[in-house]
Amino acid sequence: MESTEIVKAPELRVEQWINADGKELSSPINLSDYEGKFKIIYCYQHWCPGCHSHGLPSLQRLVNEFKDNDKIAFLAVQTVFEGTDVNTFDKLRETQKKYNLDIPFGHDPGDGRSTIMEDYKTGGTPWFIFIDQENTIVFADFHINPDGAVEYLNKILK
Repeated sequence: MESTEIVKAPELRVEQWINADGKELSSPINLSDYEGKFKIIYCYQHWCPGCHSHGLPSLQRLVNEFKDNDKIAFLAVQTVFEGTDVNTFDKLRETQKKYNLDIPFGHDPGDGRSTIMEDYKTGGTPWFIFIDQENTIVFADFHINPDGAVEYLNKILK
């Protein structure tokens, strides 16, 4: 019999954020701000081709599908592990506007490796992290099937 390890989501250590309107926040966003909600964190880098060709359009599809559902929260975080001169805080608004994503965006340069990459053991970008209402990580991987994700989320967020 196989056992499934339950992994609780660590609190975010991302210090720089803009809100859904592109305004810089004076204090960091925490997972605890979304207690009891299903949380999707999308990790990307501004210069990442796969982030623009697959990841951001997938995120856009999910955000558009669930924008009126108060049981889910979306966050996008630029998890910088290379290209620190290109993947900068000022690129957040550009990406947010380009994809018409009215969700908070964070900038996580870490110290040569983003804190989310360290805490969540991500493998690069694009990367999706799904955290359920009990703060358990239920999905963490490079790519998602947006249609399958919508179907899954519709079942659990009724």
